[in-house]
Amino acid sequence: MTEYQPSEIRISDSEREDALGKLNEHMTAGRLDIDEYGERSAKIVTAKTRGELLGLFGDLPEPKPTFGQPHASAAVPARRERTFAETFVPVAAPIALLLVVAGVFIALKLWFFMPFLFIFLIASRGGNRWQGGGRGRPGRMRHGRY
Repeated sequence: MTEYQPSEIRISDSEREDALGKLNEHMTAGRLDIDEYGERSAKIVTAKTRGELLGLFGDLPEPKPTFGQPHASAAVPARRERTFAETFVPVAAPIALLLVVAGVFIALKLWFFMPFLFIFLIASRGGNRWQGGGRGRPGRMRHGRY
């Protein structure tokens, strides 16, 4: 039985795409001019083995092609911090609306309607809890059978 040397192992299309992406990074960084990039990318497309592919990156620093290993583009993207507006507006908008409505009631001297407003807000926020439902659970049917 003959053992293959690592440089004799055939490459896949995804490994060729990875190598093209890394070659593009080198051109973007200014290590390769457009003509040399064109020559090397043509050779990458026709390469059959890992040795042929790695030979095209011999005079370049990292990044180099990886075979069967995760590379930077496959990594999970970093979690983005929420902006101040994304955090503040969902909380502030309902509070501002409540203050405006309360201000209108106070300005029109309709104090006796204020408790009804708060009862309405609390009852509407609860959803359909009195029916046995709620968020994520179906609850009982109102009409008909189960």
